[in-house]
Amino acid sequence: MQVPSIRIGTRGSPLAMAQAHEVRDRIAKAHGLEPDAISITVIKTMGDQVLDRPLSEIGGKGLFTKEIEDALLANEIDVAVHSMKDMQTALPDGLSIGAVLPREDVRDAFISLKYATLADLPQGTTVGTSSLRRQAQLLHVRPDLNVIGFRGNVQTRLKKLQDGVADATFLAVAGLKRLGLADRITSPIPMDEMLPAVAQGAIGLEIRSGDEKSADMIAPLNDAATALAVTAERAFLTRLEGSCRTPIAGHAYLENGNLHFSGQVLAPDGKASYQVRRSGKPEHALDIGIDAANDVLANAPPAALVKPATATSGA
Repeated sequence: MQVPSIRIGTRGSPLAMAQAHEVRDRIAKAHGLEPDAISITVIKTMGDQVLDRPLSEIGGKGLFTKEIEDALLANEIDVAVHSMKDMQTALPDGLSIGAVLPREDVRDAFISLKYATLADLPQGTTVGTSSLRRQAQLLHVRPDLNVIGFRGNVQTRLKKLQDGVADATFLAVAGLKRLGLADRITSPIPMDEMLPAVAQGAIGLEIRSGDEKSADMIAPLNDAATALAVTAERAFLTRLEGSCRTPIAGHAYLENGNLHFSGQVLAPDGKASYQVRRSGKPEHALDIGIDAANDVLANAPPAALVKPATATSGA
């Protein structure tokens, strides 16, 4: 019998490769295949190439997915592996999310070689981050700090910290764990202090709509609880038309048979913030996210509702 094969497409960063290898191994295990029966193609995206400017200036988080999605549409790959917080809320025509892997720790990590916690940072301390969300959340609680841009992959940002470019930074706990770098976390930040980006910690598998072979191959990888949570979060983001110019956070989780959602929007300078919470039955995940967003649109201070240009995660 001919061995089934499937072509995976991914960015080339160490984290992206770790995620692609996890997907490959899960597919192989689910179908009794040898891992080398599944190919991995590295695709360089514009977001990987332009590192000297903030994402908000060059088009948003869609820049981490467009070239990979183009390869998918061109039938050069069968499955695109994405960090879901990098995915635009509106997918290109002909593409769909076929599966979402079990979620990792959704929290942000505080990382510093000098200080144990965010609260320990002295006034005027320089903190580096590439995320407008983290910048806004940080300035909302600590307007006395100096925030600078801090782009690059995980290893690059850790190196900048070692070189003294900043005294502290933030990274996703999930990414550090997947890279085997959990020991670099100084302290995880509680979610009541820093709500994560929409879909943070989730890996999404994008396929061509109607590609039944690829859909069947990745179906066993889907985690229903994660998919429901991400559905609510992305509905919240979509209704708000969130972009890299709009700091938006959102997190949903299942507990005692209900889906619980928390969302936040902030002004980029952190001076205005609005938080919302909703709960309901899991099957109403989409409506929960939309209802929470409608609350924001009706009640949030105008300064926290910056009109965006594109719809992406703003993570």
